[in-house]
Amino acid sequence: MSAAPAAPAEGDAPKKGPKKLIIIIVVAVLVLLLGGGAAAFFLMKKKAAHAEGEGGEEVDTAHEVKKPEKPPRDPKHPPVFVPLDPFVVNLADKETERYAQVGISMQVDDPKVADEMKAYMPAIKDSIILILSHKTSEELLSLDGKHKMAEEIQRAAARAMGYDVEEPEEESPEDEPPKKKKKKKKKVEAYNPIEKVVYSSFIIQ
Repeated sequence: MSAAPAAPAEGDAPKKGPKKLIIIIVVAVLVLLLGGGAAAFFLMKKKAAHAEGEGGEEVDTAHEVKKPEKPPRDPKHPPVFVPLDPFVVNLADKETERYAQVGISMQVDDPKVADEMKAYMPAIKDSIILILSHKTSEELLSLDGKHKMAEEIQRAAARAMGYDVEEPEEESPEDEPPKKKKKKKKKVEAYNPIEKVVYSSFIIQ
């Protein structure tokens, strides 16, 4: 009768436990490293995008706040004049009947304003006629009177076009007592597209 095969000795069994443990540890470390790297990458990318967005907002805000200034007129380009039809108006003289025949041209700061004036021309002419009809021949025959009327027409025409132009405050007469004499006030500087009013003809009869 043959003998039963001998059982393998305990020392002969393969030692696989430690190797499996090492592999598991290495895999776990790699997973942690990869996961941490991916998280850091996405976090840095998010911060960069946020910073870029803030920078873009600052640029846009600066662009909105900054207002482009009107460039000075090029001296090589001549000014733009808008000629009006001559005005023939009865003056406000009481003792005698007199009338004025006045030719007017308006100097504007932009060719677009000249085109804009065409739409408001009836209102502009009406304001000029009202100014002329309230003047006397004595006022218009003086150089100072002509200058003052030109300034009045300049402001009235701008108002007829919808621009808010205020009247300059008048100075007190020289013979007024010192206590009541008003201080000289500066003219209100407001934008007026009409730079000047010039006369092409001026006849008083």
